[in-house]
Amino acid sequence: MSSEQTRTPEAAEEAGPRPGRLTAAAAVAALEGLALVVGGGWMLVGGLAGHPDDRTAAVTGGITLVVLALLPLLAARGLLARRGWSRGPAVITQIIALPVAYNLLHADSVAIPAGIVLGVVAVTALVLLVNPTTTQALGIRGPGGAEK
Repeated sequence: MSSEQTRTPEAAEEAGPRPGRLTAAAAVAALEGLALVVGGGWMLVGGLAGHPDDRTAAVTGGITLVVLALLPLLAARGLLARRGWSRGPAVITQIIALPVAYNLLHADSVAIPAGIVLGVVAVTALVLLVNPTTTQALGIRGPGGAEK
């Protein structure tokens, strides 16, 4: 087992309190995951109980969103526990969110404000995730960052 897998709560306390930026990044990832669960559930219920144009597409889309929600939710849990692996899924979630925000911004509908919010949230989360304080709290070393 790696030392990351065997980290105890006492070791986390010795490393100091969790930085606010790390907590904020975890909160953003958790909120994104919850939004995906709610959106997927809404699509799923609408597809099963309502009268969508294409029931199969609605059910498939709902299930897909619920499954995709696992990525940011697991990342949020890992960030709160200071697991170095968790930054990767959190960054991937934000990178996926940026083209979605772009597409929402180019819609001629009520989706434009949603695109603005999603874009701001994704960029904010990326800034929090690549911040040196967050990187250090997760125990991630940069290129050539061998222990001295």
